[in-house]
Amino acid sequence: QVQLVESGGGLVQPGGSLRLSCVVSGGIFSLHNMGWYRQAPGKQRDLVASITTERIPNYADSVKGRFTISRDSAKKTVYLQMNSLKPEDTAVYYCNARAIFVGGGDYWGQGTQVTVSS
Repeated sequence: QVQLVESGGGLVQPGGSLRLSCVVSGGIFSLHNMGWYRQAPGKQRDLVASITTERIPNYADSVKGRFTISRDSAKKTVYLQMNSLKPEDTAVYYCNARAIFVGGGDYWGQGTQVTVSS
């Protein structure tokens, strides 16, 4: 069973930065595409950024140029560097692992709160 544990959330002022981390255990990290999603109160969960097993990133338009996703195979960790944060970035951020092989699973972390406020 794949388990994901996020960390790095918190309260930050507008214009500030945070780095989220997601440690993966119980699975083969290199066989999972990884992603970060976020969900604000009363809204649906949306994709923020994803990175394939080939390290090809993809970003939501709202975060392009401000956020960077990366993955470290040795540490089985995926990161989300968030710069120039805005109040509208406030949400619970969830890590996702999606297997690239048939029959593999789709896994979620417990979420970490990011609040951007002065």
